[in-house]
Amino acid sequence: MDLADLLIDTRDKGASDLHLTVGAPPCQRIHGRIVPMEAPILDRDMLHTMIYDILTDDQKKRLERDLELDFALEFGEAVRFRANVYFNRRGEGAVFRVIPTKIKTLDELGMPPVLKELCHRPRGLILVTGPTGSGKSTTLAAMIDYINETREDHIITIEDPIEFVHQHKKCLVNQREVGVHTHSFANALRSALREDPDIILVGELRDLETISLALTAAETGHLVFGTLHTSSAPKTVDRLIDVFPPEQQEQVRVMFSESVQGVICQTLIPRLDGRGRVCAMEIMVATPAVRSLIREAKTHQLPSILQVSAKYGMQTLDQVLKQLVYEGVISKEQAITHANNKFLFDADEGFAPIGQAGTPGGTSTPSASATPTTSRPTPAAARRESSTPPPPQDEEDWMKVFGKRK
Repeated sequence: MDLADLLIDTRDKGASDLHLTVGAPPCQRIHGRIVPMEAPILDRDMLHTMIYDILTDDQKKRLERDLELDFALEFGEAVRFRANVYFNRRGEGAVFRVIPTKIKTLDELGMPPVLKELCHRPRGLILVTGPTGSGKSTTLAAMIDYINETREDHIITIEDPIEFVHQHKKCLVNQREVGVHTHSFANALRSALREDPDIILVGELRDLETISLALTAAETGHLVFGTLHTSSAPKTVDRLIDVFPPEQQEQVRVMFSESVQGVICQTLIPRLDGRGRVCAMEIMVATPAVRSLIREAKTHQLPSILQVSAKYGMQTLDQVLKQLVYEGVISKEQAITHANNKFLFDADEGFAPIGQAGTPGGTSTPSASATPTTSRPTPAAARRESSTPPPPQDEEDWMKVFGKRK
């Protein structure tokens, strides 16, 4: 059994990953599902030989020292993989993630226009978040490639390992791999600040030191991209700030509120027609109202702003899920599984695109199957209704609220 053949077959079938483990045949992840290949069951000696045949002497030493190893693997210019080798109770195991050799553009990926707008920001912090395997690397590669084609800057990427390979276009692009070109994300980021960068991509914001340096870089005039494994904009803000000791969190909150430009939270969901998966995104753009809520530690109110700020390119994940159900792209069951607020998918609420029922900038209209009902409010309810001010409906309304509080 030849590893090269298994990897090429994985690419040709459109799978995202190849899994190798003792006691099972090679398996591929296709559209999110693990599918066994028609191949012999792997034993310990067979898998050990397959893995060690592709490792350099230095990689073998690192694997035996750390008991796990991340690296990139190429077969000419046709196939590229991100690999992870690890030990388990049966012996070695390995996972190979397919990395397309051609970087898809933001337009080809069908990304919202606001992502291009964020790429033109001169400085600040842009976070792309989501669970493992949600397409964060693909989105970031498309954004970096867009910058490479439209700006004249110096881009430094710090990755573990290098995934998508960028060529010099209008920008200079220097890619550094942790463990090969630098010892750590923090060391590389600290060094990058002395390398005259305009844009810095940090593959993963793993620890306090790296996050602190990324915030400093964003604050001092660089456009910084980073990733976290969070599922929503409010959770992203809280996760980043909670990394710091309590006595530093207020200062970090202010620093983050001033430097953040946008947060993009994404997940991949199986399509109803079985033809792959579709990307659903929650997008937060740092408007004055958003910055105010972050600074005042009121992240629980961020979803309200996202819901009413479609004109700024903002949207909640739940709004996008409802739109995808309305368009017949995904099932309601999948939407409920991935929703941040599952109660929004009540059977009586109906589904409509962003800008229509139950979404920003629109009015609520009953679904075709709904039975309209009317009821006369009681005098007490009418008095409460007339005396209670309506909730803020857009960015300007939110700013009026903040202005009154100040």
